[in-house]
Amino acid sequence: MESVFYVLAGFVLLILGGELLVKAAVALSLKLRLSRIVIGMTVVSFATSLPELLVSLMAGVKGHPDIALSNVVGSNIANIALVLGLTAVLMPITVKRQTYRFNWPAMMVLTVLLIIFLHTGLRLSRIEGAILLTSLIVFTVFIIRHSYKTGDVKDDEFNEALNNAHPLKVAAWLVFGGVALWGGSELLVNGSVDIARKLHVSERVIGISLIALGTSIPELAASLVSAYRKEKDLSLGNLIGSNIFNIGSVLGITAMIKPIEGFEEKLLHTDVVWMFIISLLVVPLALLPPKHLINWWKASLLVLLYLLFIYQSFSG
Repeated sequence: MESVFYVLAGFVLLILGGELLVKAAVALSLKLRLSRIVIGMTVVSFATSLPELLVSLMAGVKGHPDIALSNVVGSNIANIALVLGLTAVLMPITVKRQTYRFNWPAMMVLTVLLIIFLHTGLRLSRIEGAILLTSLIVFTVFIIRHSYKTGDVKDDEFNEALNNAHPLKVAAWLVFGGVALWGGSELLVNGSVDIARKLHVSERVIGISLIALGTSIPELAASLVSAYRKEKDLSLGNLIGSNIFNIGSVLGITAMIKPIEGFEEKLLHTDVVWMFIISLLVVPLALLPPKHLINWWKASLLVLLYLLFIYQSFSG
């Protein structure tokens, strides 16, 4: 019972910490007069990946490589199959041109790079982590420059009220957000490891399901609220961008600090394959009638795939 409390408390702290850091990051960026696209592609994307980063980093340092890797793999699967699926059931999602041209190819390149690195020696080394992080930086710079050239900058994506936030309030968001993320990741990893031992299931299974879903809760909540309010600014590109940051920054930084090795081979031969297939399905699904749209039946297929993935994870 104590372990369950740790996990639940960890989830709450991760959500709270992530929300505070995103608000602080956006407020600081607005005060520094950075453009909306720069804020969206760098500050916000990285801030929303901090729960995954803290959990994977904590797990890697504490000697739990299965959790460090499965957290990201499971989160990427959940973002596309579950978050996009549930959201598109409520509100059809338009697949924009930038998704076909840049975001989806970048996600697939990073996914393939990760698979190649993991197959090479069954580990993710510091050099390989640096390559993933560098790839992310190159992609981010490219997207920012392209957005400036095309004038693809939206003014309604961020809350202008944050620009008027008092500096002390912003500082408080940073401090409390950072402490909440650290404490939440500590509780979540310790509680999850204890639950895995008591239920006699592997850390990989807990990481790929419970922890991954927990670190994806902010994206899921935000997407469902947007669907409920019928907001049209939600795009597939946002979720794909989250997956790109998960591989490039979360696994990249974690591996640079401590190489990820000694994980279950099933992670490589089963879970990573699921991540690749579900990521690959995005464009073919979008091109099926009705074109350039993820509607209810395509979304239902994605959710079904996620449930099948979770079922085989626990039964395999």
